[in-house]
Amino acid sequence: MTSWDLFWRSFYTNGGYQDVLDGLKTTVIIAVVSLFLGIFIGTILAVVKVAPQTNIGIKVLSKIADVYIAIFRGTPIMVQLLIVYYVLFPAIGLSANSLSVPIERYRLIVAIVVYGMNSGAYVSEIMRSGIQSVDVGQLEAGRTLGLSYGYTMLHVVIPQAIKNIMPTLGNEFIVLIKETSVVSFIAVVDLTKAFKSIADSNYEYIVPYLILGAVYLVLVLGITALIKLVERRFAKSDRR
Repeated sequence: MTSWDLFWRSFYTNGGYQDVLDGLKTTVIIAVVSLFLGIFIGTILAVVKVAPQTNIGIKVLSKIADVYIAIFRGTPIMVQLLIVYYVLFPAIGLSANSLSVPIERYRLIVAIVVYGMNSGAYVSEIMRSGIQSVDVGQLEAGRTLGLSYGYTMLHVVIPQAIKNIMPTLGNEFIVLIKETSVVSFIAVVDLTKAFKSIADSNYEYIVPYLILGAVYLVLVLGITALIKLVERRFAKSDRR
């Protein structure tokens, strides 16, 4: 049998396509939810970093933010997955039993938490540059009108910052899609794990891995096209 015949038998005849669809769903869920979690965490870190260092509390929070960013940007995502899954969560009493969820969902939760926290470290720097790209007069105008620093930042500055960094956030989403390929280290069945299972079933790796690469490429090209569409919409709104 040819390499293609072996792949087709495992993929279609033996039902491997169902694992691929489930793996694709898992990959997208991890990337999407982690991005939103990363935006939430990153925004908080960025606001702390750009806030005026007027009191000891802000200074302490800024140092904590620095440490957080250094840890998550300075260690591989695979190491972070292993530490959280095998060390941190068990140490604080979090397990599938304590959360009353199936082990597969527990692993998915761990993956989302780790990827979200990792993304937050990168998004914080992206968001910080976005906030600093907004004319400082916007913040000063809000304060002049009697708005608090937090309210002005949340309702005036951050919306403009997000608009400015939308393309970069899109790139972060692409990175998350690709980095999910290592979640199999904590036994999460993602897209990569699904294709690896097909390859392992007949010891034929060429076709499954080539198709896996093609699937990731299609995903990235689709996201890139969506980002460009959003950019054009924003450009039109600016002209209006």
